Amino acid sequence: MTQVGGAVPTSPWELVLTAGPETKVVLIVLAVGSLVSWLVIVSKAIQFRRLKHAAQRFFRAVAHATRLDEARGAVAKLPPSAYTRLFTEGLTFYGELVPGGVASDAESARRLSPSQLEALRMVLETQVDAEHDQLGRWVVWLATLGSASPLLGLLGTVLGVMDAFIGIATTGSGNLSAVAPGVAEALVTTVAGLVVAIPSVMAYNIFTARQNFVAAELEGFARELIVTLAREGRL
Repeated sequence: MTQVGGAVPTSPWELVLTAGPETKVVLIVLAVGSLVSWLVIVSKAIQFRRLKHAAQRFFRAVAHATRLDEARGAVAKLPPSAYTRLFTEGLTFYGELVPGGVASDAESARRLSPSQLEALRMVLETQVDAEHDQLGRWVVWLATLGSASPLLGLLGTVLGVMDAFIGIATTGSGNLSAVAPGVAEALVTTVAGLVVAIPSVMAYNIFTARQNFVAAELEGFARELIVTLAREGRL
């Protein structure tokens, strides 16, 4: 820590440079946490942005198709996404139950039994859950950093204050000019912890909301897929 009676730091950067080993260790851990946090934030922002464009292209392709077999051909030309995987998984499983799948004549196609229809619903729900989990990958790190960073900052502050008081007791000087640098140094870790936590918590809430929105959209499309199968006389 800043030595009592030594040179008084005049900026936050000087406080960091003259900090004690405990404070520097906490600051290094928080710096690594901040780097991880921003890597996750940037990567997830790019992922959700691409997914939004993929969703627009998918629903546009499906909306222009009049039948499921036409929609399958249009979706096959799109790049892989959560929406195309759900659509493909549903039609693939339907094709395993009905010879020829959606390409067969609906009038002559064998209807699904109640147990088969329930199995189709389960397959779609499982795929939705898998996509939901995939979207949430690494997001939990934002919640962890958002909750742990202030505590790490507080730990550094407590250690710094303890070190400051030990220095005061050792030198016997307790005036304000002697106490202030040590306390200011101790508070640096609290500030650093908040700097890491605030964007992490904000990003976590945003990504979680977006993740749940996409999952709800996928669930709605899964129900619409079953309704379309019924409308075409395939159920």
